[in-house]
Amino acid sequence: MENEKLINLFIRYILNERQYSVKTAQAYQEDLKQFCSFLKENGGLKSFSEIDNLDIEVYLTNLNQLDDSKSTIARKISSLRSFYNFLINNRIVENNPFTYINLKKGNSPLPRFFFEKEIDKLIKTAETGNNPILAYRNVAILEVLYGTGIRVQECANLTLEKIDFENNMILVLGKGNKERYIPFGNYAKKAMSIYINKSRKVIMNKYQQDHNYLFVDFHGKQLTERGIEYILNQIMKRSGINSSIHPHMLRHTFATQMLNNGADLRTVQELLGHENLSTTQIYTHVTKEKLLKNYQQFFKRKE
Repeated sequence: MENEKLINLFIRYILNERQYSVKTAQAYQEDLKQFCSFLKENGGLKSFSEIDNLDIEVYLTNLNQLDDSKSTIARKISSLRSFYNFLINNRIVENNPFTYINLKKGNSPLPRFFFEKEIDKLIKTAETGNNPILAYRNVAILEVLYGTGIRVQECANLTLEKIDFENNMILVLGKGNKERYIPFGNYAKKAMSIYINKSRKVIMNKYQQDHNYLFVDFHGKQLTERGIEYILNQIMKRSGINSSIHPHMLRHTFATQMLNNGADLRTVQELLGHENLSTTQIYTHVTKEKLLKNYQQFFKRKE
């Protein structure tokens, strides 16, 4: 029971303090519970302070026997490492037994991204929705996700006061409550302006809602991450593109186009809000020498 309480404390911490998404928190929780279940089934569940190297070695052997992929095993170890760092910071344990566990990773595949023709088709499909008011919103969602590379959670939490239309900049609250400024092009600017004036105001007035979240659902309430995913999947189905869509694919497309057009990794890292450069390096094997002067120079899709 004590271990379960500590896991719940950790989950609340990453949700409330680190601002991780619900899906990410659920993945952490599942990894931790699986580790506890393994210990319980193989000699009894210890307290987290009693876990030693032998326990970890046996657990890693078990994961390999389950034919988990290298990336899955690496994720599970990363979850446990983060959990133990939390326990150390709260003086619950003294050492992190996962600190020196190094796993050899295979080559990371390039994330799925859209070609420009596919992006154009998605936007045209969104423009021709049955409900014009919602069509304005859906186009704005596509343009913002594609034109800024922000995470879906960051998109769902965008507020009106964080958008600077005069300077084409948005202030985004990312993981770990870290803020960053991101430029946006004229396509996103136009789509947001039309949506706010012709769609959002209409919906908010109709249902007497009063809040500052940019994207709202049909009843004027804040649009959730799942709501955005649902909208994008419906657009994909109507577009005829033979694929599934996830908001992250628009983020991948943004990053890929930036790098292909000459942006350097450090700038893309800053725009994406990656804590480590290694996370950004999945998009390219070659670090470009040319420095990014500004967003408008490299993101070609602008008026």
